[in-house]
Amino acid sequence: MSGLCGGRVAVVTGAGRGLGRAHALAFAADGAKVVVNDLGAGPDGVGRSADPAQEVVAEIRAAGGEAVAHTGDIAATDGAASLVATALDTYGRLDTLVSNAGFVRDRMLVNLGEEEWDTVIRVHLRGHFLPLRYAAAHWRAETKVGRTPAARVIHTSSGAGLMGSVGQGNYAAAKAGILGLTLVAAAELDRYGVQVNAVAPAARTRMTETTFADTMTAPDRPGAFDTMAPANVSPLVVWLGSAACAGVTGRVFEADGGRITVMDGWRRGPTVDKGARWTPAEAGEAVGELLAAARPPEPVYGAC
Repeated sequence: MSGLCGGRVAVVTGAGRGLGRAHALAFAADGAKVVVNDLGAGPDGVGRSADPAQEVVAEIRAAGGEAVAHTGDIAATDGAASLVATALDTYGRLDTLVSNAGFVRDRMLVNLGEEEWDTVIRVHLRGHFLPLRYAAAHWRAETKVGRTPAARVIHTSSGAGLMGSVGQGNYAAAKAGILGLTLVAAAELDRYGVQVNAVAPAARTRMTETTFADTMTAPDRPGAFDTMAPANVSPLVVWLGSAACAGVTGRVFEADGGRITVMDGWRRGPTVDKGARWTPAEAGEAVGELLAAARPPEPVYGAC
């Protein structure tokens, strides 16, 4: 097999099901050797099984590709370190890191418990930071001995992280944090040959097929385009994980169906400068004028 990722080694977290599985299969089909990470937990993070990761590895190998399973907890120091070590020990290199693992514990804010907050923040935000930390340390070491890589990192945010989501305060906060981490990592790691981008996909997964059942249902008409199939997002992720995307870093993309959108992020809108301290009344009047000149905000994701 050959393609944009021929000869590259890609690590994909949360690759036992849904989007991660689709990404792992797509990287393998494009010629990459793949480390398939999955803890095998349920949609709420409960439980553990090696089966999902092993099944995806078997699927890749059956198609003629190369893959190895990693079933460690990537939100734990040992698990993240062993994830990177698995790629290096098995294939001798690491080129692409796709962080995708996560689950949800949805609650309205007044009912959201501390454990539900901490657990979701841990798997999404810490689960992005730790693999990035160990991969970046490897790539920095490579650069210091004269082997500057064409390394790629793809983070996974969501519409909830971009625009908020009713009933998902913990998840939205984690996904927004991932965007901030992406921007910092892109700036810090560029000197080491590392490009860092994020995708905010919309697709049918265990986390969305119940919560957003009306929009996630697969079409029942033969031959109809399944806009919510996870595999629709994977071509963009594979391209971002290849050397072909040279020069693209610090960007956030929405992806669903056949649609790709470059997100603008926070940009300064209308501004006024008095050149002196405002009174509260003056500040309120100025804000009213600024808001009248500004674009209205996008609707909160999931709002009624």
